[in-house]
Amino acid sequence: MTTTSAPDALADRMLSAVLGSFEIAAVALGHRLGWYGCLAGAPPLTAAELAERSGTDARYAREWLEQQAVAGYLAVDDATAAPDDRRFSLPEEHRAALVDELDPGYLMPMADATVAFTRFLPRLVQVYRGARTLSWDDMGDEVRDAQAAANRPFLVGALVDEVLPAVPGVDDVLRAGGRVADVGCGYGWSTISIAGRWPAVRVDGFDVDEPSVERGRRHAVDAGVADRVTFSTTDVRELEAAAAYDLITAVECVHDLPDPVGVLAALRRLVRPGGTVLVLDEVVAEEFTAPGGQIDRLMYGYSLLCCLPDGRSHGPSAATGTVMRPALLRRYAQQAGFTDVEVLPVDAGFFRVYRLLT
Repeated sequence: MTTTSAPDALADRMLSAVLGSFEIAAVALGHRLGWYGCLAGAPPLTAAELAERSGTDARYAREWLEQQAVAGYLAVDDATAAPDDRRFSLPEEHRAALVDELDPGYLMPMADATVAFTRFLPRLVQVYRGARTLSWDDMGDEVRDAQAAANRPFLVGALVDEVLPAVPGVDDVLRAGGRVADVGCGYGWSTISIAGRWPAVRVDGFDVDEPSVERGRRHAVDAGVADRVTFSTTDVRELEAAAAYDLITAVECVHDLPDPVGVLAALRRLVRPGGTVLVLDEVVAEEFTAPGGQIDRLMYGYSLLCCLPDGRSHGPSAATGTVMRPALLRRYAQQAGFTDVEVLPVDAGFFRVYRLLT
């Protein structure tokens, strides 16, 4: 009986990672060219038919179709047919991950984000040497779009259908017409979905990124809730109001903040007595362990390529990074004046749900 040596095992893992990287690039390519959309729900297509439907080149389409079939993303009717006669289809069970934008299993944004992040690798070398910075604004719309698309299924689905109603007192307050602050709202999907779920509520979305806020305003108009939703780039630390909100949410943004304690202190001032402050952030392991699980591996990847450089691009910075464990958030909250942090027993997918206690 033989065993694989450690160097061989690492080589095998790296080869698998290279294969995965190539596949993710091909997935992102197919998405951007509209090829998955053309294949979804359609009869099996030849390369020429796919190219005609998408306005692309048939020879490139054929190469992509063959690669996707070899990798198992697509099915081919007859592998022995002549190359130009082969017909390819998208298996129905793959549609959720690749095409259905509101499905909880939609993973295309992760592919798009991976490709967008790695584009900045040469600049990251300079960032890591302290020669320059890399902010969210520097990364541009590719990263904005991918981040917003990745969170959208949860924000328009489970957040308002399952998570918020499970928090004691929240549903009653919102049904009665409470006021909500959605901090770090991005493209506004959480802001808009809260307004849509509770017709009497008013929601103010805050995000310092102007392009994201502009998208949010357009989305609110499209959703028909612009009369009850506002968006602002005002830093919540600068708001003069006090005790203004019944519910404050901060979804996947605290770990990005250069000044998390200052922002949390502002939230404590802005929430009404008896109100609720919720932070949703990555459901990483409670303690650092190595080797770690998939969630920690994923979040450290995000941190290396995006979140930590962005957080440090604005100084002075707490330099939290994506992997914010419960003990660190508790420390931030207590420094901000909250008495404690409660982890709610709610299944929120990639997120852990914290209630900050006053």
